[in-house]
Amino acid sequence: MNYIQQAFTGKLGMWKYLVVSVFFFGFMGLNLLAIFLLDFDVDQIMKDQIAQKGSNQVLFENLLPFAIGLGGVFFWVKYVHNQRIRTLTTSRKKVDWKRVFFAFTLWGFITALFIFIDYQVSSEDYILNFQLEPFLYLMLIAIFLIPLQTSFEEYFFRGYLMQGLGVATKNRWFPLIVTSLVFGLLHIANPEVEKLGYGILVYYIGTGFFLGIITLMDEGLELALGFHAANNLITALLVTANWTAFQTNSVLIDVSMPKLGADVYLPVFVVFPVLVFIFSKKYGWTNWKEKLTGKIEKPVISEDN
Repeated sequence: MNYIQQAFTGKLGMWKYLVVSVFFFGFMGLNLLAIFLLDFDVDQIMKDQIAQKGSNQVLFENLLPFAIGLGGVFFWVKYVHNQRIRTLTTSRKKVDWKRVFFAFTLWGFITALFIFIDYQVSSEDYILNFQLEPFLYLMLIAIFLIPLQTSFEEYFFRGYLMQGLGVATKNRWFPLIVTSLVFGLLHIANPEVEKLGYGILVYYIGTGFFLGIITLMDEGLELALGFHAANNLITALLVTANWTAFQTNSVLIDVSMPKLGADVYLPVFVVFPVLVFIFSKKYGWTNWKEKLTGKIEKPVISEDN
């Protein structure tokens, strides 16, 4: 049974997917309307909150809803769909934590390496910001909450929506495209978009496609969970800027002028394809066309599922 077919192990009902989708996208839609129609200055609001509460407190408050959201998704899947969380996570008999840690370690190392190289080449663009006590509090918050934040996004987009759309449309390509586009476009309210322009959405949408592809090819969320956690956690700990969504007591502060450059497009068009190649060789991925665009049929459900 492939990953999307795992949805059939629970009690289906498109209204169940619709309720969750309307609640989530309705909330996000109201947030976007408030920003664009009421002309909220997201960057200034963030600065005011940090000045009043401190960056660690603001980070905690921004991450907490994602942790609650993850619990909500698990509750809904388990008690409304009567579907095991394992089947929302992977098509394997048990969650492969080695995959999670491999993706986390690989991307965490690459991210740290890129930051180190850029610091060596353009040290004038950075200020050393390391302060032991605030950094330790940052580590505590980030290590516990950032993986919950990224896991919510993966379980909701590449998990719940991917499976629901796959079952509804009976194919793989539609949920891949829709979840990737929506994932990217929902970042439109991030402070980075205001500073860099809509071109930054290429990175967010490209990241969505990358995560969707490795989920479908690997028949599970494990690689996406590891990658996404490393991407947000390592960045939050090592470098921040006063115009990004995560403004933290990190080791470095990027004080360069915000600009849309190669660092936005290089990951999408070079680094991510290389990662897909590495994953494909390590895990023996084959039958690409079928796994990314094939049909979804109702399987014969065995008792062990």
